[in-house]
Amino acid sequence: MTHKLFWQDPYRTTLKTRVVAVDNDRIRLAETIFFAFSGGQESDHGSLAGHPVLSAEKNGLDILYTLAPGHGLQAGSEVEILIDWERRHRLMRLHFAAEMVLQLVCQLRPGIERIGSHISADKSRIDFAYEGSIAELFPQIETEVAALLQADLPIVTAFTDEAAQRRYWEVAGFAKMACGGTHPRSTAEVGALKLKRKNIGKGKERIEISLIESAG
Repeated sequence: MTHKLFWQDPYRTTLKTRVVAVDNDRIRLAETIFFAFSGGQESDHGSLAGHPVLSAEKNGLDILYTLAPGHGLQAGSEVEILIDWERRHRLMRLHFAAEMVLQLVCQLRPGIERIGSHISADKSRIDFAYEGSIAELFPQIETEVAALLQADLPIVTAFTDEAAQRRYWEVAGFAKMACGGTHPRSTAEVGALKLKRKNIGKGKERIEISLIESAG
């Protein structure tokens, strides 16, 4: 089982570890800070022993990293992982931005069905089964998001089942949700958001979420 240090410290950008197994171009490590695509959140970008990581994928409780042919690594090799921090930080912020919006939509429309989600470094999106325009909820969502950002509330993350690696996040007084992604320390760190509505089919609505970066 790969020890996932990105849960313990999502702000860490470098790690020295060792290779546990090699299957051609797929590498398994003893421990890692390099997040692999899960729960709609895209994988980190970065390098392993100086080689760009081409893909990262979950394999049970392990993570497999694919490198280009000719990497020369073998079981027991000591390696260093470097991740793209700017991308990681945007993913963390956009992930929790999506979680906030999701929880607020569910509070405003109990029983609404989420039918998809995706978090990239540019924007996040959540898809719902919803008749009409979901943009009608935006004024209330924006007001509540602004209050959460202003309150600067701690975002607590932990295991519900460590053996099965099931995790959750919780913001006291707001919500608690099962999630195995990476998150910032507080609501304020997410920063200001912009919401955009898209109709993606009959009875299907999408909310796109982007970050509003302050000048300078």
